[in-house]
Amino acid sequence: MSFNWLGLVTLIPILLLSMAAHELAHGWIAYKLGDPTAKRAGRLTFNPLRHLDPLGTAMFFITYIFGGWLFGWAKPIPVSPWYFKNRQRDMAVVGAAGPVTNFIIAVILILILNWIHPDPYGTGFDIVFLAFQVNIVLGLFNLIPIPPLDGSRVVGAFLPRGAYERWVGLDRFGMLIVLAFIILFQRQFSQLIRWAVLGLANLFLGYVTLV
Repeated sequence: MSFNWLGLVTLIPILLLSMAAHELAHGWIAYKLGDPTAKRAGRLTFNPLRHLDPLGTAMFFITYIFGGWLFGWAKPIPVSPWYFKNRQRDMAVVGAAGPVTNFIIAVILILILNWIHPDPYGTGFDIVFLAFQVNIVLGLFNLIPIPPLDGSRVVGAFLPRGAYERWVGLDRFGMLIVLAFIILFQRQFSQLIRWAVLGLANLFLGYVTLV
């Protein structure tokens, strides 16, 4: 069986930089809301090495090489919600900051793609379009309302206090729930991502086909 090593070598740096921006956004917003935890831990940096989780990074390689799909995670930004004036609201803002950052990056990449669009499907176009897809995937995936994903923080802002405490308590089982979600709904989520990427690309760039 042939394996696309070039695709992996291209994908991993894009993924690491996109995740670094995602995590940095969490930490920076938390800091602006009064929580110095991430700053003290040296995590308010765009250096992707500071955001690597050894197991999470290894999972990207394992799932891509043996499964043909990607699943992994960065090292979560440390946040101490006790510094916040309104814990539920501010945790939701911190949680939303990561996906919003990925979507902002995707918009910037769309502008770049429009600039190089006269030469579509060249190497430069392919790399930028891959980065666009990665950021759309990261943004949408992290908005899934399953603890500890960012979408669960947004949902938590609308829960009664008692329900919120129980909801946050699911974090310890979160990665198992997320993994089960991926296994059960991988095809549906992949189709959703495909529709989102194609829809946005065609909206801003004209006809685009994913291979």
